[in-house]
Amino acid sequence: MLRHLLPLLFAASAYAQWVNLPTPGVPRLRDGKPNLTAKAPRVNGKPDLSGSWHVHADTLERFQKLFGPNFKDDNNPVGMELNTVSIYGVDAFADFEFGKEPMRPAAAQIFGRRFPDGPEQLPSTHCLPMPTMPAMLLSEPIKFVQSRGLTLILHEFNNDYRQIYTDGRKLPQDPFPATLGYSIGRWEGDTFVVESNGFKNEGWLDVLGHPYSEALHMTERYRRRDFGHLDAEFTFDDPPMYTRPLSYKVTFDLLADADLYEYTCLENEKDRSHIAMK
Repeated sequence: MLRHLLPLLFAASAYAQWVNLPTPGVPRLRDGKPNLTAKAPRVNGKPDLSGSWHVHADTLERFQKLFGPNFKDDNNPVGMELNTVSIYGVDAFADFEFGKEPMRPAAAQIFGRRFPDGPEQLPSTHCLPMPTMPAMLLSEPIKFVQSRGLTLILHEFNNDYRQIYTDGRKLPQDPFPATLGYSIGRWEGDTFVVESNGFKNEGWLDVLGHPYSEALHMTERYRRRDFGHLDAEFTFDDPPMYTRPLSYKVTFDLLADADLYEYTCLENEKDRSHIAMK
């Protein structure tokens, strides 16, 4: 069942290769390739996170460990293969035994409407914005733009963006709910810490459909350990939905000579006709 469901959950554009032009300022090896192990760049005394990044993908073997040894990746379009995504974008609770996630009854009820063949579908199926977490961990890259007082995260997925305010403000007490939430950032040494709230109710933590509520508080920690690798830790605290916080770690790889590509869903949308509507 899941084998045939996942290609529909990845209703997204395939990752497209940008014009391959050498990016100024990128350290090079003798053969001209980017030196991804060079020192991380810095600006105003802090690591510069700016650049285009793609999550370090999990292997098919990791998916088979979760979904069974007979699980195969043979139905996804080119550029949307499972080996282009993080397993946490598919299942945020991949480190838990299936059925033993720390879900409260309210979360389990919503999850039941989504997985494996419930009537509620991933928002991107209808060309709606993808929530923050899966949008960063699937086939499409992201881009950090770091400036004074504000850091942007641009998503190739759906051409969405996040504003992370670094001007010293606090999280709002009663924010206007949004799919990507409201975010503030600060530096702890060389680690960029982002806190977010203000998420829309009953959002998606992953493409399988684990939900979150408006009470969700998300914390991200980013550390650029060298020129080509950005280590990240995500923590989700949502007491109405889960009995304890959830955390996982991923690494993003720099796309040194690439950039985001235009994403348009409504212009040529062909996914919904292949999904059984209930």
